[in-house]
Amino acid sequence: MREMKFSDMSKEMLEQLQRGAFITVKDKDGNTNTMTIAWGSIGYMWNKPIFTAMVRYSRYTYDIIERSNEFTVSFPINNDLKNELSICGRKSGRDIDKFKDCNLNPLESKNVDAPIIKECDLYMECKVVYKQEMNEDGFLDNNVKDKCYPDGDYHVLYYGEILSVYMND
Repeated sequence: MREMKFSDMSKEMLEQLQRGAFITVKDKDGNTNTMTIAWGSIGYMWNKPIFTAMVRYSRYTYDIIERSNEFTVSFPINNDLKNELSICGRKSGRDIDKFKDCNLNPLESKNVDAPIIKECDLYMECKVVYKQEMNEDGFLDNNVKDKCYPDGDYHVLYYGEILSVYMND
């Protein structure tokens, strides 16, 4: 694995994020889950590089990240993992073992307990430094609220300090 500068990889990450990436979490009891994300942001806040991940309250990933306060993001830049991304976005880790069902191999990460996904190419490890719960009163554009949250299943925004970014050789 080759360590990368955050700024060198942000363009590739944002382009792949639109097609899907895997956020992976693991708590102290060993409960591990991965889920597809296509929304998030990369920026610089509080003198730190930050990845903001959005996780809905209804997701199993939410339960685990609340207990661990860390996550990894694995980007399949060079590999076509459309089927795996689809399954991990539609199915719940409460009901299936996504790693087994999708033939994904978790690998130990460098700085956090949450694993990375071997079949991906680019990895980011994050420690949550702030979280913000969404609510309907914050929406100034009702079209966004109505389109993205018709049933009121809002996200929690997790601001993760990017501890490392690296790429498969």
